[in-house]
Amino acid sequence: MREDIIQQLPYSKPFLFVDEILELSDEQIKGCYTFRNDEYFYEGHFKNNPITPGVILTECMAQIGMACFGIHLLKDTWNVDTMGVAMTSTEMNFYSPVFPGEKVTVVSDKIYFRFSKLKCKVAMYNSGGDIVAKGIVAGVAFKKEA
Repeated sequence: MREDIIQQLPYSKPFLFVDEILELSDEQIKGCYTFRNDEYFYEGHFKNNPITPGVILTECMAQIGMACFGIHLLKDTWNVDTMGVAMTSTEMNFYSPVFPGEKVTVVSDKIYFRFSKLKCKVAMYNSGGDIVAKGIVAGVAFKKEA
């Protein structure tokens, strides 16, 4: 079931930032992603000292903590062919850089889910268990226009 959720995401490489869903309930999701050394965004961010851009860290947290979680909560009503998902708001604080080759874990706790809108408290940790970023993400599922 967890692998099915990743397959149902409306993203693909090079913009898919979910490797695995580790834990999943109606209240929380936990997943991980390893930032490969050859990710496209490292080439120019920063010269000779690449780090993962904050916007990409936010996207990773939203893909695991909002999109994957939302697909699970929508259950049988989600259809990747007829529905889309959009982030509606974020509020993020960053505490530690993520370097090429690092694996991160995202934990997302549901604040609310109603009318196909999901708001979550998210946190990202590095492989040492240190906090990388935390904040709030919200998004909505919608029917695509024909």
